Amino acid sequence: MRVLIVTAGSRGDVAPYTGLGARLQAAGHRVTVAAQPSFAALVTGCGLDFAPLPGDLAALRAAGGRRRHRFGAETRSLAGFVRLGTRFVDELGDGIQVAAEPGVDLLLCSTTTAPLGYSVAERHGVPSMGAFLQPLHPTREFPPMLLGARSLGGWGNRNAARLAQVIARRVYANASRRLRTRLGLPPTRLHTLLEAATARGWPIQHGFSPSVLPRPADWRPGLEVVGYWWPAESPGWRPPPILVDFLDAGPPPVYVGFGSMVGGDERFRTLITAALRRAGVRGVIQVDGGAQVVRAVTDDVITIGEAPHSWLFPRMAALVHHAGCGTTAAGLRAGVPAIPIPMMADQPFWAARLAVLGVSPDTVPAGRLDQARLATAIRAAVTDPAFADRARAVAARLAAEDGAGAVVRAVDRLAG
Repeated sequence: MRVLIVTAGSRGDVAPYTGLGARLQAAGHRVTVAAQPSFAALVTGCGLDFAPLPGDLAALRAAGGRRRHRFGAETRSLAGFVRLGTRFVDELGDGIQVAAEPGVDLLLCSTTTAPLGYSVAERHGVPSMGAFLQPLHPTREFPPMLLGARSLGGWGNRNAARLAQVIARRVYANASRRLRTRLGLPPTRLHTLLEAATARGWPIQHGFSPSVLPRPADWRPGLEVVGYWWPAESPGWRPPPILVDFLDAGPPPVYVGFGSMVGGDERFRTLITAALRRAGVRGVIQVDGGAQVVRAVTDDVITIGEAPHSWLFPRMAALVHHAGCGTTAAGLRAGVPAIPIPMMADQPFWAARLAVLGVSPDTVPAGRLDQARLATAIRAAVTDPAFADRARAVAARLAAEDGAGAVVRAVDRLAG
């Protein structure tokens, strides 16, 4: 079966699908991953086919003309999120259609591509399935991920999630309408299209662990929480000798990294370095966009570029990160305590889950970060054994799960 996995966003929105694609390919399917061109090497390096999608994620992160989140800046308004999200998805549907044109037998759609993938699958007359990294369906059990981490009670959570769905439809509505016109499909409002998919029991496999976020009891049949899809390993990667020497030269350091969320903000690096020194720990700061570049900031702090989290995180004493879904998962897999510093989107949601699991001493929103608070949280994470004990217990549960295997079985059922 020719399977097209369609995703869009940051590296954390793409990397899990490389592991999922590799498992599908090992099961005998031919797999193509469609994503932004910057991820071509990430996908093809895992032995999967790649198809490019249009769309510029920098538009979603622009704030006041700035290319990336400035450390300490406030999260943009909801209206701004809708406006910039609309720009991001404007040409996405055409890209999905082009990727599907060589002929596919099944579409797997991420949270960011599903509202447009429905129509492409309809045009080609092939089945489709959701492969989501985040929970979007309304439930009484937790609040919608894009509207904050604080529970509003059962009634409030469900109705807030419905509001979030309305907002999401506004982002995709015009793009969906134009796509259906170009595909020669009957004009159908996106709301009607999504409601029909729900009524049909459109299947969605959620790629996070039920040990981290259990499947809500009030979800409809067809919505499954199957476990994480771990990124495929790059067979040619080797750690830079300077990094290995640094790790061997002292106690496990504290990792600090925010993926592509933070640009070249010197104030950020100064604050982080001072907090690490104040906490009395060594540090590894991972910067976005670098290859295997390693540079000493002080005798006890280095900066690095690319390094697989599966290799790096188990060698750390604690992790300071933005709580993106992929980084959060990698930290839990490694069994290492975390200090989340969420900035936007689903990050506050996953940061709150780390607190519920008891693997984090503090959640520090980016807008309220200061040196003293971060140093205190780091010190607690590395000196209180309770955080490490709970983190290792979660890691043991994750090791017993096989999220990718569950998706392979679901794909086989659709194929049958």
